[in-house]
Amino acid sequence: MEPVTYQQLLEAGVHFGHLKRKWSPRMAPYIFMERKGIHIIDLNKTLECLNEAAAALRQIARSGKKILFVATKKQAKQIVSEAALRAGMPYVTERWLGGMLTNFATIRKSIKKLQNIDRMLAEGNAGDITKKERLRLSREKAKMEKVLNGISTLVRLPSAVFIVDILHENIALAEARRLGITTVAMVDTNSDPTLVDFAIPANDDATKSIAVITNFLADAIVEGLAERQQEREESEQAEESEPSTLIAEVTAGDEDKDVEITEKPKGKGGGRRSGGRSSRPMR
Repeated sequence: MEPVTYQQLLEAGVHFGHLKRKWSPRMAPYIFMERKGIHIIDLNKTLECLNEAAAALRQIARSGKKILFVATKKQAKQIVSEAALRAGMPYVTERWLGGMLTNFATIRKSIKKLQNIDRMLAEGNAGDITKKERLRLSREKAKMEKVLNGISTLVRLPSAVFIVDILHENIALAEARRLGITTVAMVDTNSDPTLVDFAIPANDDATKSIAVITNFLADAIVEGLAERQQEREESEQAEESEPSTLIAEVTAGDEDKDVEITEKPKGKGGGRRSGGRSSRPMR
């Protein structure tokens, strides 16, 4: 994974914040200066926070847990969905359903319903489903897919949530915090960075800024998954080699042993009697 440079962040416009009158005082440590009424973000702080967030997400992916990508802003939808698909992670880019995390059991029921509708339409039982019913199911499927398609593979709550613009996705952030889920987010100068576990001070409105941050984090997740796969392959190879090694050790040990040969004793009395007649005295 190639590290992001200061120049890349500068060219992407990551340093442009909001107007001074819209700022959050808690963003003061991340603001470099004010220029023409606009706050300028300190890119050195951005790089530092971005690397910390990437390391955390890489470790989560390495442990085999899921990271949910959330971005419903128009300029971020495609970027975030493509990055999530590349990393093999779930995403929400259309609309955040209230209770998507806190009421996850109900969301799972909706996902199963979508899968059942898809199965019914795929089987093509024309005799069992009327044309009107098929049309109704097709419309319902399209409506559900728009919202649930990105989380259709999510069978349990994610271990982390990556959010673009915590003001716009305030419900998602609140639900994640309530459940104790690790939060990583792009935080602009009008937001409160203390609400996020790993806040990345950056311009969350510009397409280029969103792309450079999101793609770097996705690369970190991909790297964590690759490390997990490598560890799994190494452990499988070790398990396969253990029995052959054990057999070789036992065989070598048997060759070193001295074989002791003992003569089998001949009868109970130590051999046959010397004579054929009885030695008892005659009367």
